[in-house]
Amino acid sequence: MSPAKQISREVFPFLRVYTDGTVERYAGTESVPAGFDSETGVLSKDIVISSSPAAKLSARIYRPKFVPEGRKLPVVVYYHGGAFIVASPAFPMYHHCLNRLVREANVVAVSVDYRLAPENPLPAAYEDSWAPLEWLAGGKAHEPWLREYADFEKVFLAGDSAGANIIHHLALRRRRIKLAVEIQGLVMIHPYFWGKDPIGSEKADNARKAMVDNWWTFVCPSKEGCDDPYINPFAGGAPTSVEELGCRRVVIFVAESDILCGIGKAYYRSLVKSEGHNCKSRVELRETKGEDHIFHLYDPDCEAAAELFENWAFFINRE
Repeated sequence: MSPAKQISREVFPFLRVYTDGTVERYAGTESVPAGFDSETGVLSKDIVISSSPAAKLSARIYRPKFVPEGRKLPVVVYYHGGAFIVASPAFPMYHHCLNRLVREANVVAVSVDYRLAPENPLPAAYEDSWAPLEWLAGGKAHEPWLREYADFEKVFLAGDSAGANIIHHLALRRRRIKLAVEIQGLVMIHPYFWGKDPIGSEKADNARKAMVDNWWTFVCPSKEGCDDPYINPFAGGAPTSVEELGCRRVVIFVAESDILCGIGKAYYRSLVKSEGHNCKSRVELRETKGEDHIFHLYDPDCEAAAELFENWAFFINRE
């Protein structure tokens, strides 16, 4: 009988790593198939974005079952959360979330899969997440649902938690590198930003702060630690305007009881500071009282979740 494997590191509540290098995930591994969702009337299918041997990339694309002939719909490119180490577009919570978004906002959505740490250390997730934007630039030619239903003048990036962190970095990169796709807006839900020095409720919650510290130093063991620019938007100089993010509008959702709420608000203030009298039309903050991180995924039928989806849909469709 072989001896019991020894645990090298525990990353609660997501996974553990053993001394032999194997990884055991105990969260975020479930999946549901694409197809027709009778509750929302939304169709979905899995597609390949890149078949490169170095990084085979896929996504799950969604559209309403019934789209009037000739009607073009906004496009939402979505990046899931999971601290860069768990989940996928097929994870039940995300599949349900995208079905609901497509129904309520009447959009075409592309839910992006990206490689996870620790098997694929950062910046793999950021590189994978950039590829769909390049792919989207030629999407009219090679994906029928985009060619038939997508309005490429109304493209939005959206994500929750780690996914919101990702779209922050994609927006900064998009500003430097021209693509044949204009980004109308960013939807950042409970963004996974962090820093060595506490600025919000983490000041009084050492246990949760230590947990989040552990998450980040696991996926990105850099010398900067929690002040690495990948996780701390202020470390490299936070964007001070919407123009720096290469889009027209930004909405940031935060939850009052989320330990990430404080830094999410600070990020909002950094954008508002330079927007002056235009700030309300270009930068929005939506705070949900009494709720915690990604509550809308865990309890999608609650009143607060309904309000979040309503505000999300309004942001996309308002002129």
